[in-house]
Amino acid sequence: MEYTIRNANEADLDVLEEMEALCFSSPWKRSTLEWFLPDDRHEFLLAVQGDKILGYINLLHVMDEGYIGNVAVHPDYRRQGLGSALVKTMLSRCAELELLFATLEVRSSNAPAIGLYAAHGFESVGRRKDYYDRPKEDAILMTYYWKELE
Repeated sequence: MEYTIRNANEADLDVLEEMEALCFSSPWKRSTLEWFLPDDRHEFLLAVQGDKILGYINLLHVMDEGYIGNVAVHPDYRRQGLGSALVKTMLSRCAELELLFATLEVRSSNAPAIGLYAAHGFESVGRRKDYYDRPKEDAILMTYYWKELE
């Protein structure tokens, strides 16, 4: 499958809102997606095939810390390496930003996502009890470290 990875922009928001509803039981609103659009504190990458958005990943960075918000791949395009490519590209961006770490939460039942993040070097560092709704579920906190913490 051929695709490219590019920055998200305001023109993508309608499709991103639709994908949120397809991929998550508690989808983000348009205002939250808009908040993550690229600027001096945010990265928002899309995997696209022509004009079609296949997946995305976003990040908030503050000083030397990175917080990955959502990673999503359209259900019709899963298990084709898109999630892996998005994570790898975002980790490269994080390295360019000289972040100390990047962290994210994932549903404790989402074995494919946990495996994806572990394959890219994320470590399980904690659990957030009852973090998710619909259904109520714990989150596994996973972190990728570039440098040792002092």
